[in-house]
Amino acid sequence: MTVTLDNIRRAAERIRPYAHRTPVLTNESLNQQVGAKVFLKCENMQKVGAFKFRGACNAVYSLTDEEAARGVCTHSSGNHAAALALAAKLRGIPAYIVMPNNAPSVKKNAVAGYGGLITFCEPTLEARESTLDRIRLDTGATVVHPYNDERVITGQGTAALELLEDVPNLDVIIAPVGGGGLLSGTAIAATEIQKGIRVIAGEPELADDAYRSMMIGEIIPSMNPKTIADGLLTSLGTLTFPIIQQRVEQIVTVSEKGIIESMKYIWERAKIIIEPSSAVAIGVLWEKKIDLSGLKVGIIISGGNVDLGKLPWQ
Repeated sequence: MTVTLDNIRRAAERIRPYAHRTPVLTNESLNQQVGAKVFLKCENMQKVGAFKFRGACNAVYSLTDEEAARGVCTHSSGNHAAALALAAKLRGIPAYIVMPNNAPSVKKNAVAGYGGLITFCEPTLEARESTLDRIRLDTGATVVHPYNDERVITGQGTAALELLEDVPNLDVIIAPVGGGGLLSGTAIAATEIQKGIRVIAGEPELADDAYRSMMIGEIIPSMNPKTIADGLLTSLGTLTFPIIQQRVEQIVTVSEKGIIESMKYIWERAKIIIEPSSAVAIGVLWEKKIDLSGLKVGIIISGGNVDLGKLPWQ
């Protein structure tokens, strides 16, 4: 399968019984602050608190009954682990989740609470991948990668599909970029639905591997970045990068100060709980590195999972 608008529409029907159709909210003070008309697609209000449930749900419900019976597996310490565990629970199949043993306890508890069968490993990519491969061979479970999977990319594209149904004729859509699953799905949905729409990504200045990858035309790996936007630490995937190259106008980097300021502003003025990764997309408007003044701008608020004991302005 390839990621097409038709497939994204089919994914929307497939996940409709399980995923929330999240609201699109506006805030007049934000509009005045950034000089644009902003429409916030609130995936922080999605199940598991993030857009990741869309892709995981589409992947799980795309499986045949025979494939599903053997379960699904992945390695993740974040929202994808919780999303896949919940989607599998809804279908009544096992989800084998490999997590690094230093993952935050709140994330371990979330995955376990959704019924995920957790195997802990050393916190290295090699350990995660080798442990996952062993589980895959032992169980016959289907691997569902957090972003480098066409079923996942297709599912993530349903957020932009809904946004453009609710607010047609946007000039621009902005999404954050880490591995690129959300951004590539968003870009295909947006550019196929509305010719001429601009798709722009936000990325932390301190984790700018996607920006640099776009500049030189090949994937530059993410090397131990230090940013508060902990959902955007991964490198682009072999499936996501070509889509982004073809359909995303540009990637704009956002400072840590811009991430914190825009996150705090949305909490205080719009009364919306967003995580730092979501604030990166708002930071594109906030820091005004590019001129989007007077335009209708849709922003995918990617998630709202925040450690309340470690808020960046405390």
